[in-house]
Amino acid sequence: MEEAVFNDYPPQLSPEQQDYLVTATKDWAIQNGLAVRPSPAILPANADPNRVLATNAPVTLFPSPFPRACFEEAQALQTVYNQLYAAITCNEEWLGSIIKDLIDVDDFVANLWKTHLAVKQEGYVQNLSLGLYRSDYMAHVTPNRAPSLKQVEFNTISSSFGGLSALVRSLHAELLATPLSYPPHPLLKSGTPPDNTTVETLSGGLAEAHKAYGPSKSLPDLPLCVLFIVQDGERNVFDQLALSKRLTGFHKIPVFRVKSNQILDQTSVPTANPARPLIYHPPHSPESAFEVTTVYLRAYYSPDEYTSSRDWEARRHLERSAAVKCPSVLNQLAGCKKIQQVLAEPAGPDHLTSFLNGVDPAIIARLRETFAPQYDLSAGGQGRDLALNPETAMKHVLKPQREGGGNNIYKAEIPDFLRAMPESDWKGWVLMELINPAANAENVALRNDGEVLRGNVISELGVYGTVLWENTGKIIHNDQGGWLLRTKGKEVNEGGVAAGFSSLDSVLLY
Repeated sequence: MEEAVFNDYPPQLSPEQQDYLVTATKDWAIQNGLAVRPSPAILPANADPNRVLATNAPVTLFPSPFPRACFEEAQALQTVYNQLYAAITCNEEWLGSIIKDLIDVDDFVANLWKTHLAVKQEGYVQNLSLGLYRSDYMAHVTPNRAPSLKQVEFNTISSSFGGLSALVRSLHAELLATPLSYPPHPLLKSGTPPDNTTVETLSGGLAEAHKAYGPSKSLPDLPLCVLFIVQDGERNVFDQLALSKRLTGFHKIPVFRVKSNQILDQTSVPTANPARPLIYHPPHSPESAFEVTTVYLRAYYSPDEYTSSRDWEARRHLERSAAVKCPSVLNQLAGCKKIQQVLAEPAGPDHLTSFLNGVDPAIIARLRETFAPQYDLSAGGQGRDLALNPETAMKHVLKPQREGGGNNIYKAEIPDFLRAMPESDWKGWVLMELINPAANAENVALRNDGEVLRGNVISELGVYGTVLWENTGKIIHNDQGGWLLRTKGKEVNEGGVAAGFSSLDSVLLY
């Protein structure tokens, strides 16, 4: 059955059919905001000095088949994953016991931990934390068995493409409903992609944090707002604007965007106020001031964003304030790949049962089944043997403690990569067994430079969730909703859309 689903899909396109689909997709994308700013590789900065241009986001022309059982299982488990990572964040002792092994080999992790310790010494003034998460999976295929759901990674910071993923679903649904858009194929008659409520879910989580913050802590009271912290030169701005538009339009919450390198210039924490409210001073309205209820980080997830001590000062400035952080430093650290590897260990303490106290053991078992085998690289450990053996290395990927695409080492490159660094640094990496996706899947991608590519592809499903909790572990809000499908060429190892490896896609359930 698995092989048959992909037979002759997607249907072949004549030059005229391809031209029609490409033109319709390009126009729909710009009309509806399924767009990104062009990268310097496509358009040199001097060709658009005022940054007024946009292009379609990289998308597939067809939706991709995906197993219904895997899709529904990912949705069913998301609130459990939300609860798990909230509990991990609350257990500073357990989290710290794992992070301490990374501190001497990973400066980025070390500086995040130092930021937490500095604020802890002064005293935290906000007992709420917000997580906007995305759990990424592939459908793992083994002979004579139904596909199973396997987790690629769990994202606790800047879980992007919620806004654009919903638009891709709408694009494909509209094409499916328009006569003659696609050549005939049985899969294309089977229905439309499932509803995608990512924008509602993610903005709803931010609205819950805004509400839970309570009244102004300033004297006199100030109007309240949500602050998006963004990268300078952000290309994925339209994805973020989908969330802020929902917040301002539906939830009636003011939203402002601040570049990470302008945090210290545009925000302040009054020294005389022990509550430490975070005050935003709009540069376009100097006489105005807003109190920030929630800080949503769409920046500061990568070491290269911390260009100087001023960036670390800005991160500490946010962390010590009364604003609800999404994520807090501890919650960002909970997303380290090392945490996922420890959770997946088949032997030793049952961390899942400990963190998910009160959850049905059958559900915990289902969550555990989503883990792919993962190994540390400690001396004498199984992971070291698997990584250094050229034959077994071909079945694995080597991961650092990083978010975003472009950081992993794959297959044959692993042994030489490890041997080129001191063995003492190996513990900063995690070895994971590669997931085996469908063999014969194909699709057609429209890149954001206009190139059209057809070939064998691999798809990765992301499911979104939001959770708001107190540092005591009490959960105030826990929700799931919305999804992302990223599709890449089978020969491409990495999967990040923003990094240029993947295209946005939608699912046809079978």
